[in-house]
Amino acid sequence: MDNETSSTDHKNLLHRYLPILTWLPKYKPSWLRHDLIAGLTIWAVLVPEAMAYAGIAGVPPIMGLYTIPIPLFFYAIFGTSRTLVVGSDSAACLISASAVGALAACGAAEYLALSTAMAIAVGVFLIMFGTLRMGWIADFISIPVMAGFLEGVVLVTIIGQVPQLFGINSDGGNFFQRLSEIVRELPDTNLTTLALGVSSLVLIVAIGRYVSKWPAALTTIIISIVAVCALNLTAQGVDVVGTLSTGLPPIRLPDASLIDYMSVIPGAFAIILLGYIETIGAAVGAASKGDERIDHDQELIALGTANLGAGLSSGFVVAGSLSKTSVAMGACGKTQISHVVSGILAILTLLVLMPLFTNLPEATLAAIVIVAMVGLDQTAKLKKAMKFSCTEFVLGLVCFIGVLTLGVLQGVGLGVVLSLLVLIKKACRPGTAVLGRVPGERTYYRDVRRRPDAETMPGLLIFRFDARLIFFNCNFFASEVKRYIAEARGPVKTVLIDAEAMNDIDITGADCLITLNTELNRNNIVMSLTHVRDPLRDKMHRMGVVDAIGSGHIYETTRDGVDDFIA
Repeated sequence: MDNETSSTDHKNLLHRYLPILTWLPKYKPSWLRHDLIAGLTIWAVLVPEAMAYAGIAGVPPIMGLYTIPIPLFFYAIFGTSRTLVVGSDSAACLISASAVGALAACGAAEYLALSTAMAIAVGVFLIMFGTLRMGWIADFISIPVMAGFLEGVVLVTIIGQVPQLFGINSDGGNFFQRLSEIVRELPDTNLTTLALGVSSLVLIVAIGRYVSKWPAALTTIIISIVAVCALNLTAQGVDVVGTLSTGLPPIRLPDASLIDYMSVIPGAFAIILLGYIETIGAAVGAASKGDERIDHDQELIALGTANLGAGLSSGFVVAGSLSKTSVAMGACGKTQISHVVSGILAILTLLVLMPLFTNLPEATLAAIVIVAMVGLDQTAKLKKAMKFSCTEFVLGLVCFIGVLTLGVLQGVGLGVVLSLLVLIKKACRPGTAVLGRVPGERTYYRDVRRRPDAETMPGLLIFRFDARLIFFNCNFFASEVKRYIAEARGPVKTVLIDAEAMNDIDITGADCLITLNTELNRNNIVMSLTHVRDPLRDKMHRMGVVDAIGSGHIYETTRDGVDDFIA
């Protein structure tokens, strides 16, 4: 029996960390046709986007293609979503570029090595966090803060692609510095490059709107390459990708030292936070269309292995993509087999098709990025935040402005820090209320501010505290009790504390209760408690609160406390 139990435990553990063992045996042959079509469709989206997003990361387009196959294969093995697509991501690429750009010159060998080291660092930390069951890290960024960050990323990314679109030079800086530099450089615009870039923009939008079944980015790339070759546009100053190496991705560690890995850790944590949130959002969105169950902790491991695979194959950081996942689902993809097909096609692209991309215009890649960024517009979410919560809207707005003025990494850091400060403030200042009895009811007591008709009794103050009583809010608790006593219409003889929401207490909170009880008793005021749950009562026993207040002053219900006061 013990051997059978041990074998079952090992099997469950294996299935937990290798979800492919759960869904692959259930694969239906009838799904294969759908997965093959979806795989081809995903490939048609991944290849041009990977090459374009490489520009955001500040690395050659070939590294974008290196980033496709192994992450797809690894996620298929370790991921819990049967339809999520993992690949290059604009926000992650921009953070990577921002962090690595502070350490090395863009385009230098050290820059490329650090970009790959960033992916490995992200992968290692994600796997470690997943093993430690730390899926809760996604809770550190609220939706408005994420929206503000992404809106900033949209504008920063677009302004970063404008020089390629106009055929002018730009040395970087924050959003406003780049904008100012672009305005100064406008007289040097290469009109042929601009015409090609704008035509690419229009073509991508037109295909997406009127012929949505066609791969807009890939079709545009093909047409632009044909135009460059047929019209000899390189002679007119149009920049092209140039010769790309043919062959499989180099499987190796980057030429980076331990100090290099340590230097990219701040950027890695920002990518982990945002990339994981985006991955979980995409996975949950896909799961809502079917009967999947997403394991948040396993997704950390899956995304970690994908990034580790990207780094070991000379690529850059990856994340789960809702837009690419939507493409897969729109193509009726059933499982991760479609993504394995995409990975195999990407390998064939590297082996056979690379010479075809030699005359791919940089302006077309910029157009692909710009259209993708416009699709990520977050103004609707920010407007919603402004409508429902001024505080959360301000947080999102501060994060947005921080990204534009301070930089991507600093902007997201500012947003996280401000979110935590607001969270701490709310924890230190939880809700409180004076309760009164609802007319016609003997057991219903409600906040008198929300129910002006609720009846209070002279001499009795029923006080509710909507949080645990612990070290960072106990002084606020005591001050609120005293404030309500001072504001009462007449002298207060008894304070009845409704502890229904007070599901925990620490040593500082217990000492606060004992001290407050002593102070109130000195002023001839009795303090009582109601709705004290058993775990809380046990703690209060151990900490001396029950002895100080008296077990006779701890009631099961508010009505019991009120009846005892009346008696």
